Amino acid sequence: MLASHLVAPGKIELIEVPEPELSPVSSLKSGQGEIIFQPETTCLCGSDLPYFNGSDEWEIEIGHSLHEMIGTVTETNGQRWKAGDRVLAVPVMQQGLCERFVLDESRTIPIATNIPEEHALMAQPLGTALFALKKLPNLLDKTVAVVGQGPMGQLMNAALSNMGARQIIGIDLLESRLQVSPRMGATATICNRNTDPVEALREILNGDLPDIVIEAVGHADQQLNLCIDLCRAEGKILVFGVPPETIDQVRWRDLLFKNITVHTSINPDFNRDFPLAMQWLSEGRIDVTPIITHRFPLSEIQQAFELFRDRREGVIKVIVEFPSLHR
Repeated sequence: MLASHLVAPGKIELIEVPEPELSPVSSLKSGQGEIIFQPETTCLCGSDLPYFNGSDEWEIEIGHSLHEMIGTVTETNGQRWKAGDRVLAVPVMQQGLCERFVLDESRTIPIATNIPEEHALMAQPLGTALFALKKLPNLLDKTVAVVGQGPMGQLMNAALSNMGARQIIGIDLLESRLQVSPRMGATATICNRNTDPVEALREILNGDLPDIVIEAVGHADQQLNLCIDLCRAEGKILVFGVPPETIDQVRWRDLLFKNITVHTSINPDFNRDFPLAMQWLSEGRIDVTPIITHRFPLSEIQQAFELFRDRREGVIKVIVEFPSLHR
């Protein structure tokens, strides 16, 4: 079967690897089970790019990097699923760029059947957004700025709109992304490439700054200092984008003197957050159609990653289809 091998920064190849095998039942704890999972539809995430780009954030291994996927259980030694069941799965450490792999059955949830599967696929990223937003107090009537209008920023817009935020201001350097933001719940947008975002926010909010600022960029491009500038005194910052291991020149004193509260978020709950996101999508609370912009077959994974990395052609969410989808 095929799996990914990152042979150099920005260069991915598909290589032949052995088929996965389940662990002997005797080696499993009571109530624990595994599946062999066969991906069919997946999508790229900003957290896949550090692997593709060859940064030193994490060790790069065979199978990097995909982690949002829907597919089929082909074999199991557990009780939760049977062969042929179709599920949403999240591989460990994002090692999902394989035609099949072993996965603990607890890292899977059922998929909604009343919506397109590529919409159900968005329950994984949406679930991470909902988990993060639960860290904040009541969002009803709050003003919120979302820094970064990539896939996660757009899902944040939609979730905030559902949770009753009064105003949601999307901020990004790319006009192409900001054109999508109102369709995903933003009430206003700011392109901070050539505009002072603090002045623009004050104009939108009648002289005030927002109650809450969400950092949805992360990694090497993280915008924590900008979030400090944008947040009102005694406001809150939600650091959602995964930051580098260390961040130099963060203006911590400015944050301190504004009495800003910082919230962080990682690792949603498989029993609550992903199922809740799937429920929202099934109920039609969020239409993710505007953010699904491109599709590629697995054979063109290199082109898919390059487009996503370079943010060309208005790209937001890139779907990748495995050969098993068409069998």
